[in-house]
Amino acid sequence: MSKDPMTQNPEFLWYIPNQAVAGHRGDDAVADHNSLATLTAQARAIEANGWAGALIGTGWGRPDTFTLATALTAGTTGFNPLIAIRPGYWQPAQFASAAATLDHLSGGRVRINIVSGKDDFEAYGDREGDQAQRYGRTKEFMRLVRRLWTETGVSFAGEHYRVSNSTAEPRLTPNDDRLHPPLYFGGASPAAEAVAATEADVQLFWGEPRADIAERIARLRALSRDLDRDLPPLEFGLRITTLIRDTSEQAWRDAEAKVAQMARIEGAGWHDHRRIVAQGQQRLLDLQDRGEVLDENLYTTPGKFGAGGAATTWLVGSAEEVAGSLRKYADLGISRFILSDTPYLQEIERQGRSLLPLLRRQAVPA
Repeated sequence: MSKDPMTQNPEFLWYIPNQAVAGHRGDDAVADHNSLATLTAQARAIEANGWAGALIGTGWGRPDTFTLATALTAGTTGFNPLIAIRPGYWQPAQFASAAATLDHLSGGRVRINIVSGKDDFEAYGDREGDQAQRYGRTKEFMRLVRRLWTETGVSFAGEHYRVSNSTAEPRLTPNDDRLHPPLYFGGASPAAEAVAATEADVQLFWGEPRADIAERIARLRALSRDLDRDLPPLEFGLRITTLIRDTSEQAWRDAEAKVAQMARIEGAGWHDHRRIVAQGQQRLLDLQDRGEVLDENLYTTPGKFGAGGAATTWLVGSAEEVAGSLRKYADLGISRFILSDTPYLQEIERQGRSLLPLLRRQAVPA
């Protein structure tokens, strides 16, 4: 009997909008959009509808991500926060202790997404530096945090960080092969890929065509060998918008209507990754030149009218069609999926009922 690649050990997470302004990416623009009650309701819906947890984004000008993750973890029992953080915002030892504390209190539910892209650094007292400096610092940050989680009496003297005889408390309790919270990482530049190949546990991709992602996976695996990675094999994840309806026709009608509305409002509320266009974002925007629809149902037009980040491209179709596309990404080696669509709460429930069972279903016997 053969198994669908989705049954091998996949992880399915959602996304929680950590925003000061209502109406993120077409979400319901209500006054209490970022209240504890509203966001806890989303986290509880995530765990009730079969999702493992959710990514919580970071950036200056948003509410503090770690504070929100802590509150949502306290208000749930099985919700796993994927907490986005920036090395320039934290010192490694302080962060290692904070994350270990939350991981301990939550019973091992913490995941971390390391973000190195440009931000409003000066607003919180960081220095911008060039790309080499940013990714060099990230590499040291990830290596040092991992050591602080797994060793005691750590001393380290690098170009960016120093500690002496440092032991982060509380100590993490290994759980099977999980020695510490996994470190997710994104980035498409050569500098970013070198960091991922040596230091990340999971490399995240945005919604590129499968051939492009296959090429990047092959390159990252080769880099891992060439750079003498001394960690378990790098895993891969996909962060993408999934717009599903009962039929393909309904899905495409609604997708085109959303894009038309984006055009009318000039992408307001959608372009939170387009103020500074990083290489990964530019790769998505360049897809428009290759066609409106790539592979079977990867819709590139949202980026033309203001969408950024994971909303730049969408998988559109019935639940069966989108599940089929995600299985093909799994065939490439993707095992971590972070999906979303708006309105967030409605889609947590819709896609939890209709999409997740298809993704988890065993294949028929060969």
